[in-house]
Amino acid sequence: MKFNWGTGIVITIIAFIAFIMYFVITMSTDHAYSHDLVTDKYYQAELNYQQEIDATQNAVNLEEKVKIQRDNKGLLIKFPEDYQPKEIKGKVFLYRPSNKQLDFEIPISISKTYLLVPEQRLLDGRWNITIHWSYKNTDYLLKQEIVY
Repeated sequence: MKFNWGTGIVITIIAFIAFIMYFVITMSTDHAYSHDLVTDKYYQAELNYQQEIDATQNAVNLEEKVKIQRDNKGLLIKFPEDYQPKEIKGKVFLYRPSNKQLDFEIPISISKTYLLVPEQRLLDGRWNITIHWSYKNTDYLLKQEIVY
């Protein structure tokens, strides 16, 4: 067999295709490269985006902001002191970017102006916290990244 330019080009193309196929198969089957979407219902969430913008602006306009701080018992979420606790309704969603199984949601049902997320539910690392609440028929939304 004689090795010439044509043979070299064909071998190069076959080697390149083999490399690309190996790369595609590895990336699609290896669980280390498996990434989930933030939400499964992406397009439905997109339709409510203007309401989220308005609720976020309402939270920014508050005179006394919602405070999120680490406590020895867990994560403490403090609402404004002048709020009536029974009037605060909503939910707290904690999203763990590195592991979907650790995500959880807590309904806001409080008797004081703070909510405690137990330390047992939180692992050390990065969390995205979304607090969506309503007070006297006004919606509020706070999104924040925290490192616990």
